[in-house]
Amino acid sequence: MSRVLGISFAIIVVLLIALNWIGSGGLGDRWEEGEPTNVRLPIASVDARDAGQREAAAAVGVARPKQILFGDLHVHTTFSPDAFAMSLSMTGGDGARPISDACDYARYCANLDFWSVNDHALGITPWKWEQTVDAIRRCDAVSGGGDDADLTAFLGWEWTQMGTTPDNHYGHKNVIVRGLDEADIPDRPVAATSPQGLAEGTPGRTLSGLLGVIRPTQDIFDLLEFNDDLNQFADCPLGVPVREQSRGCRDSVATPAELYSRLDDWGFESMVIPHGTTWGMYTPLGSSWNKQLVGDMHDPARQTLIEVFSGHGNSEEYRAWREVEFTEEGSVCPAPEAGFMPSCWRAGEIIRERCSADGESADECEARAIAARQNYVDADVPGHLTVHATKPEDWLESGQCTDCFQPSFNYRPKSSVQYIMAIRDFEDPENPRRFDFGFMASSDNHTARPGTGYKEYGRLEMTETRLGAIGGAIDAGNTVPTEPKSESVPYDPAEYAGQFFATREAERAGSFFVTGGLIAVHAQGRGRDAIWEAMDRKEVYGTSGPRMLLWFDLLNPPGSRGGTVAMGGETALSSAPIFQVRAVGSFEQKPGCPADTLDALPGDRIARLCGGECYFPGDARRAITRVEIVRVRPQDYEGEPVAPLIEDPWRVFACDGDPAGCAVTFTDPEFETAGRDTLYYARAIEEESLAVGADPLSCTRDATGQCIAVDACKDRPDSDDCLAPTEERAWSSPIFIGYAPAENSFPSGAVAAGAR
Repeated sequence: MSRVLGISFAIIVVLLIALNWIGSGGLGDRWEEGEPTNVRLPIASVDARDAGQREAAAAVGVARPKQILFGDLHVHTTFSPDAFAMSLSMTGGDGARPISDACDYARYCANLDFWSVNDHALGITPWKWEQTVDAIRRCDAVSGGGDDADLTAFLGWEWTQMGTTPDNHYGHKNVIVRGLDEADIPDRPVAATSPQGLAEGTPGRTLSGLLGVIRPTQDIFDLLEFNDDLNQFADCPLGVPVREQSRGCRDSVATPAELYSRLDDWGFESMVIPHGTTWGMYTPLGSSWNKQLVGDMHDPARQTLIEVFSGHGNSEEYRAWREVEFTEEGSVCPAPEAGFMPSCWRAGEIIRERCSADGESADECEARAIAARQNYVDADVPGHLTVHATKPEDWLESGQCTDCFQPSFNYRPKSSVQYIMAIRDFEDPENPRRFDFGFMASSDNHTARPGTGYKEYGRLEMTETRLGAIGGAIDAGNTVPTEPKSESVPYDPAEYAGQFFATREAERAGSFFVTGGLIAVHAQGRGRDAIWEAMDRKEVYGTSGPRMLLWFDLLNPPGSRGGTVAMGGETALSSAPIFQVRAVGSFEQKPGCPADTLDALPGDRIARLCGGECYFPGDARRAITRVEIVRVRPQDYEGEPVAPLIEDPWRVFACDGDPAGCAVTFTDPEFETAGRDTLYYARAIEEESLAVGADPLSCTRDATGQCIAVDACKDRPDSDDCLAPTEERAWSSPIFIGYAPAENSFPSGAVAAGAR
């Protein structure tokens, strides 16, 4: 008997050891940084690019143009947990997409001037950080550096914070580091301690080993290796200065103030760029940016730029409607308004329809609809789970900004860039505080493809539309109900433990991804320092993908003796400002890839990396059809209504359609009589073209204009790129004009900020 027990015990021990080994990723492959192609673009090609810009600038009257360089400062590789999940074959992926892929894509496919890596800090283990630093240095070294660099690579990461309520939600921010020398970079990135995390924990090695036994595929083994690497990554002790912490720990902080403090502690030159501010897939109902303007929650020295547009859509525009209302009794569901139906209201209508189909009375169905609306509001982001067994199409266009340009999913208007620029904090009434952001755009690509918007193709590869598909393959448990009910059910988080994507309506969001935007800088040269200094002075703009050329200048700053103030600058005036906008459309693209790419990469590499298509400009440019000016007057007193302060558009100037570009000069005769600080920015609009995901839901409407059915992009065949007409655009950074009565204007000879 004892022998049998001994053998049984030994077998159990061996099984546990085996499961532990499998669960540790013993059968999995570790996905590494890769090796970038060591072929820089010919100097002649780079010079020709710059010469073409100078010719275009001269055609619209720009006498001494700086170089306009295009980049992408929001790029994920498979070091990010969500990007890793999307790359697995069981979610439709095709394997590792390392930093070396991103480097080659930026250089040979997208033909960018600069880019940064921004993997989620919560997934960057010490080993991955070493790999990241090494890969970015090697990518940058290919160009040789200096002012003839064909591509400049920046080091960075994403601080990924997701709150459970409007009060504890701060959102996502990209941290970009200026230098690449050992003395310029931290030993580790700073991650976010989130109330709701991107990775909500993984089982231990033994339980993970069971998964490997049940589903013995290479995907699962690689996933186990990835998760085990995260599980061995301990948190740094609280209250310990960064340079005294172990190199092998995860540094996590809960608020932006703590993030800035950590960056100050390191002392390296860096900038922090918020992004995806209106994206409701993870942003709680009713979230507002007011709290981020208070005290140390904003760092005006580091947090100087904001991402207006990305592959997750547009976050620019403010709307006065609300997705939820806050009362003294608590949160309630608002009634629909023209052009907007709250998702909580649609929840009630779905239940009403089911209730009526069950033959219940109108009074009973109304009561159930009221309960459904409140259950949705109480659940917040996972509100869709309170109505069992819905399909994305059941929600029609509820929760969406139906009159915004390519809006982000489940739009949160009080986190929009326009709202952010209009609010002030009056804690110090004599010196009210505001945000002075410059505007940029990038891709937020998760397949190591910086600058995907150069051509509109490859919806499954060039956008994040597959994000919704990974939930069923990755989320543990899969307990989302499949049987419809005619009554709403309150949300219980315990029922959905470990199901990150299901609780965030990822499947419906899959229709709203687009190819992404670009940041453009007006730089004194092509090198790292010149690019950084342009961003530092906010002389930047964003585009929705095409490489439009844009200049926006104040012509009459005080004391500048004929100079101007460029976009991103600020000054004070006592009289009407005079502005000039000049814009040139992007090049029409030729099919395929240019000779430089064909010479550098083999055909199979071009096919997998670029999808067979590259940035390949022809000679013809798209026309600029109009220039729109937005005027924002930041709040003058606490509680001042925001909607009247945002005039969008304030002025519209039609262009003649000449491909050489468009130039507009205008003034604001109301500035002096209004007597208040004002900011202005320009939008240059290109002629209509087709773009991936530009009409994400393709609503069928009734005679009153109501959406009654959708043909969502995510439901189209894989071969359908979901192309729809759109008007691509570029957003200048604002010019900030403080109102200064005549007796307080600048003395003769004073130089305004941003003057050139």
